[in-house]
Amino acid sequence: MKEYIEERSVNIGNYIVENGATVRQTARRFGISKSTVHKDVTMRLEEINPHLAAQVRSVLNLNKSERHIRGGMATKAKYLKIAHKETSI
Repeated sequence: MKEYIEERSVNIGNYIVENGATVRQTARRFGISKSTVHKDVTMRLEEINPHLAAQVRSVLNLNKSERHIRGGMATKAKYLKIAHKETSI
C-alpha cells in the first residue's frame, strides 16, 4: 500500500474518533468520497492500526444506531422551514 494512503487512513481514523464524525462529514472534510472513507477505515486501517480501527468501528456503530434520529430531526427542520416561509408570505 502506498504511504500517502496509509497516512490518509490514519488521519481519517483519528478525525472520526476525535470528532465522533459520520462518514459523510469525514468525506466532506477530507474532500474524498464516502466510499473511500469507508474503505480506508474498514479495510486499510485494520491492517495499519487495529487498535485505532476498533475505536473507529465503535464510533461508526454509534452513528449508525443514531442515524434514524438524525434523519427525523432533518425532516422536522425541513417542514418547519417550509411552514415558516408560508406564514411569512
